[in-house]
Amino acid sequence: MSTDTLKIKNGHELNGFTTSEIGDDHLFTGLETPMKSDAFKLSDQEKKERIAILFEEIMDVMGLDLTDDSLKGTPQRVAKMYIDEIFSGLNPANKPKVALFDNKYQYNQMLVEKNITFYSNCEHHFVPIIGKAHVAYISSGKVIGLSKLNRIVQYYAKRPQVQERLTNQIAEELKAILDTEDIAVIIDAKHLCVSSRGIKDDTSATVTTYYGGQFNTPEKITELHNYINN
Repeated sequence: MSTDTLKIKNGHELNGFTTSEIGDDHLFTGLETPMKSDAFKLSDQEKKERIAILFEEIMDVMGLDLTDDSLKGTPQRVAKMYIDEIFSGLNPANKPKVALFDNKYQYNQMLVEKNITFYSNCEHHFVPIIGKAHVAYISSGKVIGLSKLNRIVQYYAKRPQVQERLTNQIAEELKAILDTEDIAVIIDAKHLCVSSRGIKDDTSATVTTYYGGQFNTPEKITELHNYINN
């Protein structure tokens, strides 16, 4: 790999290179979502106002008529959607509050919440990732409300994402909350950056997994997949 290619992939030098030279590689750069140190200097309302102005400029550059009744409110709608909905997981204030309960039933086998639907966005092209997450844990003495598993998945999905990072973020959050290594996360998703652009392959899907503690054995993996597939 050439030095120039390395610089492009690390995001250091882009001037003078075409999009095709930059490439479509989906790089997993770390567990934490890349955020600026002053990410929350502006209020949500201030962010929406700025985004609306900038998105209006994008639309104008593309040649769209912003005086048209159908288009004139689009910059504000996009700004609201970005901050309040599809990227709301960037703000820690929106992190779901989780209450734990004693495992009074002494249930010591795996608990599986499967087919959790989520919508995320690829951080490389800002187009949707649509998928299902399967989450499992073995109680170390505490249990979590089932709906909170869905909310944790959706919280981390609602940000620009890489599927590998999303998988690990969900797993690490559950490990911390439940105080156990016995966590499994499986994500099966379709990336519109693959199906609607670039290679335009509408049939492929991407699967990522995290197996921790007792789940990191062939027997438990087989048992988990039996539950998911039935």
